Amino acid sequence: MEQLKAKIRHVPDFPKPGILFYDITTLIGDPEGFRAAIDSLAIPFDKRGIDIVVGIESRGFIFGAAVADRIGAGFAPVRKPGKLPSTTVRATYDLEYGTDTLEIHDDAVKKGQRVLIVDDLLATGGTASATADLVKRLGGDVLALAFLIELVGLNGRQRLGGHNIHAVLKY
Repeated sequence: MEQLKAKIRHVPDFPKPGILFYDITTLIGDPEGFRAAIDSLAIPFDKRGIDIVVGIESRGFIFGAAVADRIGAGFAPVRKPGKLPSTTVRATYDLEYGTDTLEIHDDAVKKGQRVLIVDDLLATGGTASATADLVKRLGGDVLALAFLIELVGLNGRQRLGGHNIHAVLKY
């Protein structure tokens, strides 16, 4: 995993002072690194009967779609409001300062489908928790949530209590 970490650029003070941003564009721009990242996210779920992978806007689309292809599942995006063209289900959740909202098509997940939620980063867990709630409201069974990076000190796992969490890299 240190080889993957070495391919991620660290950008201090982005998007604001005091934040260290883990820029995955350097990883996904490297063919071997990208392949290894997708393998690390997909292999634990191969042959586990996943019906659909739900990817969270926007970097979750990159990883989620590739994982879905790799494990033979469908893919559904979760997006910010107003980005999906058909009828949606919406979840609003708390941020450190304010709220945010996500949407998924109301027919993206069928009742009883086994779902893997994928995103690039697990931080506080708010976005992932809201996504899991959306999937459950549609009748899906959240088998697991998979992340390329987990920021351990922000305790996102606790917010996702009860869910199976797979994180490739931990900081």
